[in-house]
Amino acid sequence: MSPLHSAYPWLEPSKPPVVSAPMLKIAMGELALAVSRAGGLGFLAGGFDLSSLTKDLAETAKLHADNPISQAAEGVLPIGVGFLIWGSNIDLAAEALTKFPVAAVWFFAPAHMPDLLPWAKMIRRVSNGKTKIWVQVGTVGEALEAANVDKPDVMVVQGADSGGHGLVRRAGISTLLPEVSDALAEQGIHIPLVAAGGVIDGRGAASALALGADGVCLGTRFLASHEAVISKGYQNQILHVTDGGVTTVASTVYDVVRGIKGWPAHYNGRGIANRSYMDSIAGMPDEENEALYKEAMKIGDAGWGPEGRMTTYAGTGVGLVREVKAAADIVAEVRNDAVAILKKRADEWGEK
Repeated sequence: MSPLHSAYPWLEPSKPPVVSAPMLKIAMGELALAVSRAGGLGFLAGGFDLSSLTKDLAETAKLHADNPISQAAEGVLPIGVGFLIWGSNIDLAAEALTKFPVAAVWFFAPAHMPDLLPWAKMIRRVSNGKTKIWVQVGTVGEALEAANVDKPDVMVVQGADSGGHGLVRRAGISTLLPEVSDALAEQGIHIPLVAAGGVIDGRGAASALALGADGVCLGTRFLASHEAVISKGYQNQILHVTDGGVTTVASTVYDVVRGIKGWPAHYNGRGIANRSYMDSIAGMPDEENEALYKEAMKIGDAGWGPEGRMTTYAGTGVGLVREVKAAADIVAEVRNDAVAILKKRADEWGEK
């Protein structure tokens, strides 16, 4: 079994752990709990504005009380919470997590890796060690620095195919994950690694597990789940866009048009190319592009699409997402297919 199974006893035994990413404003309590109830680990998006986090966790706690996960530790919600460190208020986080302890926190996007130190100390203090610390990295250098400075319990290794925000300069998971694993091992560091970026189905999960991942994280696939808090216009684009290596782009324009400031300069966001992006690269001033975006917000679902302006974050694997399913079905399908694929290949290529 993966080392994650001992930390999260509700994970499906003898199956690879499946994690849902903390997608901002989309991954809320219903989705996180659905994934955990299915034997995975779901993350709620705390994001960078934590003013509603206590309320969001209170609502999640009520949902859990109505249908509790029996293997969860008493007094600890069997979900995780993701934080965008560059803009998050540590005092608000401490207040929320003291009232509603969770099984894991996911730290992402500090301006500098040492910025995570006060967060790690706070989590360990308010949770008495019950909350495990996950840190997302996108390069070998980040992984080594995080391991030595912040000493996380789990490391999320994000490759270049991921949707939403990531490092401007990074490799795909097929080379990044084994190099991170090797580099950590050379220093005698052994941390569970969760692969993220481009994992959509059992095939991607099997690939990541073969590379040495202890678990897999999916984001784009869960955009097409019944539990995702997502507009129909956005979700329809996820279902209909193909050839994600061509139809998605990594850019800062999707933050610009939404008026979001504060992301460290070494990050951008991957989304489906649309009119906001095309006008930007054609030279449209940011102020005009932002104004047009605000107008597009008024037209609802019609604001999405190639000629629309609404931000549609998605990874390069978006073309593999073809239908909306319950989160539990996605979790079961991914892990069962991954195991079946690995067994089949072992039988085909193993010694006779």
